[in-house]
Amino acid sequence: MRTFVCNIISVAFTSIKFTVLKLFHWKGFKTGLIERFSPDTVVQIGKGARLELGKRVSVHSGAKLMARTNARLTVGSNVMLNYGCIVVCRESISIGEGTMFGPGVLVYDHDHDYKSEDKSRSFLTSPVSIGKNCWIGANTIVLRGAKIGDNSVVAAGSVVTGDVPPNTLFVQRRVSQMHDFSAE
Repeated sequence: MRTFVCNIISVAFTSIKFTVLKLFHWKGFKTGLIERFSPDTVVQIGKGARLELGKRVSVHSGAKLMARTNARLTVGSNVMLNYGCIVVCRESISIGEGTMFGPGVLVYDHDHDYKSEDKSRSFLTSPVSIGKNCWIGANTIVLRGAKIGDNSVVAAGSVVTGDVPPNTLFVQRRVSQMHDFSAE
């Protein structure tokens, strides 16, 4: 009974939160009918950005969805983001329908440009695409330029930087060598 009441409160809170978002971001925010977002979920939409949510998107406590200035963040129907997931978009991130994130998953379509004089405000960006019906394991980090194919599973604790073909079990097993930045 307690779970049912909590779900009803979450749906009601989400409706209010989404109404306010729609008022302030009329063209930049699109959503399906009923969503379940935990009350402490952070949703930010920057100037000129677009956030599109499919139907029945579920986002748990501590999660953050951020579409920065002029970015496009698209989340398909029946997507579930677990506790503490963070998705920060500066260019383009798409998450396919039916995809589920374990706790603590981080998705970024950008890196700080360490060669820039203003490292804190200069970014390198590349689109991120996560296919349909994927499972992204706990504490995985998906970085700029990553493409994860439909029906793929990414093992917990992985770092994804390139292409993961469809229907693949991706397990990160090797440690990359350190790059010597002083040689540049």
